[in-house]
Amino acid sequence: MHNYVLLSIETHLFFARIMKEHALFLQAGFTCKDKKWIEKADCLRTKFENLLSDVVTLSNGRIGNEIIESNELVTEFTIAAEKKTAALSGADINIDISAAEMNLKPDVSFCVNKELFQSVRQINIKSITFLNELISFKENILQEVNGSRLFTFNYPLLIEHILREARLYRDTISNLMQGKCSLHSDIKNSEAFWNQIMMEHALFIRGLLDPGEEELIRTADGFAKTYKRLLREADLKDRLVSDVLSYKTFDTTIQLQKFKAAGTKGILCNEISSLILPLLADHVLREANHFIRILKCSSTN
Repeated sequence: MHNYVLLSIETHLFFARIMKEHALFLQAGFTCKDKKWIEKADCLRTKFENLLSDVVTLSNGRIGNEIIESNELVTEFTIAAEKKTAALSGADINIDISAAEMNLKPDVSFCVNKELFQSVRQINIKSITFLNELISFKENILQEVNGSRLFTFNYPLLIEHILREARLYRDTISNLMQGKCSLHSDIKNSEAFWNQIMMEHALFIRGLLDPGEEELIRTADGFAKTYKRLLREADLKDRLVSDVLSYKTFDTTIQLQKFKAAGTKGILCNEISSLILPLLADHVLREANHFIRILKCSSTN
């Protein structure tokens, strides 16, 4: 029961924020004529924002120190990125949630009573409903875009990318509700999943940078090629080779995290020319931080 509550809360703290931002990025990518699509994306963004707010209310003193120290929930840039993105997009972002997360305190020895258990269970049920709706929305967008019936400034690959993340979130919560209270137990598949995500981040960054940012484009392209190579090499079955590849993945992701952090700061300070919303830059940084925590946890198990 304790692991169910702890892992549920930690999963929602990371992924509910990711989902609300996915909805925002979709919303910002539609043209002005597609008002119904914009309104639907905004509705979904609000649902996940409210879900995240509910989770944050339950979270203080009920999460591990590792998730706080990882900076996967919020970074030093998150609030500034939210403010600037709200101003640029017109989205009504609840910045108070991020401020509250900045002040969360860890404690994994908390007691689970019936009321807390039921509150977490209701959040899990609600999240599955919201995720089914969001996944269906993303699938519809992809279908319409591929059929040339809808235009968006978001790449089709980006829509596929955020679909995979939403399905992972749903699968994780579904497994917790079925009593499978162990996250990232299949580290090989987890590593492959996030290597794919990191590779695509590098591709998106490369494609959204201004053509004049030649050095940054080359760096992003280099990361994409490195992760592509890691994914190919991961098909090898030898355990020693797997250990070496995990080390390479960790080292590469640390370097990518630094690149993303510098990029987020540069975008916020107007030092980098791109089509990247400030919150998107912070978003992909937090996902790198999340992956680094997964790799650290796997190396100590």
